[in-house]
Amino acid sequence: MTVRLFVGLALPDDIRRLLAGLAFGLPNARWVPRENLHLTLRFIGDVDEGLADDIHLALCQIQAAAFELSLSGLGTFGRGRRIRKLWAGVTANADLAHLQSKVETAVTHCGLPAEGRHFMGHVSLAGLKDPPLDRLQAFVAGNNLLHAAFRVEAFHLFSSKLGHGDPVYRVEAEYPLI
Repeated sequence: MTVRLFVGLALPDDIRRLLAGLAFGLPNARWVPRENLHLTLRFIGDVDEGLADDIHLALCQIQAAAFELSLSGLGTFGRGRRIRKLWAGVTANADLAHLQSKVETAVTHCGLPAEGRHFMGHVSLAGLKDPPLDRLQAFVAGNNLLHAAFRVEAFHLFSSKLGHGDPVYRVEAEYPLI
């Protein structure tokens, strides 16, 4: 049996409420449900239960300090008519980069390939399909002063069940920071 996994930061309720409050006024946007808002540190994908246990044990060994994290501004992935994601940005943070690096090392030591892309902290807000560019630009500009800060005291191993509609995310394990 396989399970679909990723490592991330669960967001506090007040931050999720703030971000979910942006979910309107943008045509062709598929908004991430409030309960699914998170910051991904490492997508793992489908793995068998034995490897999932190995990953959990490797993540248990990570020691890192708790830290403050700030969300700031909005942005998109893609270009022109191929813009596909709207996200809330994360202010550059050495502690977040350090934690993500430790997670990446733990996962690759379990035998998974290294992530090919450079880590860019963000919270996905919506998937986009052919968004009207003028409306998207106005939306980003109108909400670009977004700022919210919170303390990160743990990271999490999530499972993801895909099906009809939105995926269902579940926290499988929590790893406290010191």
